[in-house]
Amino acid sequence: MSVREDSDMKAVIATQAGGPEVLQYTDVPDPVLSPTQVLARTAAAGVNFIDTYRRAGVYPMPFPHVPGTEGAGEVIAVGTEVDSVAVGDRIAWAAGGPSYAELVAVEQHVALPVPEEIDLTTAAAIPLQGMTAHYLVASTFPIQPGQTALVHAAAGGVGGLLTQLIVARGGRVIATVGTEEKAELARRAGASDVIVYTSLADLTAELPALVRDLTDGVGVDVVYDGVGKATFDASLASLRTRGMLALFGGASGQVPPFDLQRLNASGSLFITRPTLGHHTLDRAETMWRAGELFDAVVAGSLAVPVGQTFPLANTGDAHRALEGRATTGKVLLIP
Repeated sequence: MSVREDSDMKAVIATQAGGPEVLQYTDVPDPVLSPTQVLARTAAAGVNFIDTYRRAGVYPMPFPHVPGTEGAGEVIAVGTEVDSVAVGDRIAWAAGGPSYAELVAVEQHVALPVPEEIDLTTAAAIPLQGMTAHYLVASTFPIQPGQTALVHAAAGGVGGLLTQLIVARGGRVIATVGTEEKAELARRAGASDVIVYTSLADLTAELPALVRDLTDGVGVDVVYDGVGKATFDASLASLRTRGMLALFGGASGQVPPFDLQRLNASGSLFITRPTLGHHTLDRAETMWRAGELFDAVVAGSLAVPVGQTFPLANTGDAHRALEGRATTGKVLLIP
């Protein structure tokens, strides 16, 4: 199903596996809708670390391809079997079609209705990172009042939301960040203690010692770690007996294989490598997570910091900034 006489749109393609230089801004054909899809005119597209992994070839992908899966926009056409979304609706998506583009085809079951109180740019910053933070605190390790969490990269897109959600549930956050500027952002999000990891000569040795000093020698109940390789050993060493490491990303690289006996020797620890797709298995679960996030934003109890926006034509710069840890909050592309 084609909906425009002019059947080409602007988009970004990854021409081959490689660095940000492989991203090319060009004309591509409009998406062709299936009967169960809707077509959205993109207001903003989210930039996420998984996009960089796919661009770099860490995760298998066909090339060339249009990166991205997240965004928000207005519906301009619907497939013949669509019954829950209408033309003119404002939607967001975490698992839409290729999203670094002016137009995106989105399956109706993953189209998230955006409340009228939330602008589309803010809405684009919520689905992937917001629902990731939600499943981490509500499902992977459900935070209880009085528990303490170590949150790495607490000024980032997931980290800032995660910190707020933990505090809202009565938990305490010890945050790690890379700069003093980011430390202030983590404190604003609710972190009680902030460690600037770049000030440590030996992260693996010094960070756990600082964490134990802040927890009366006990360690934290859970570590939420989206950094991966660089923080993994320190994360394990910061846990209390029977604590959990929720490793949900690898911004610094993927964690290499390790001996499971380390978990036994370190205090019968738990470790999990969750992903958003397994926590949005059907529309009911997806709508529950997104609904709680949107409601919190409307109520003013959850702030969604959009740190940087880039024109779609400058997507390579956005990837460089994200991979160089030069960003705070959410990074968005504007067509």
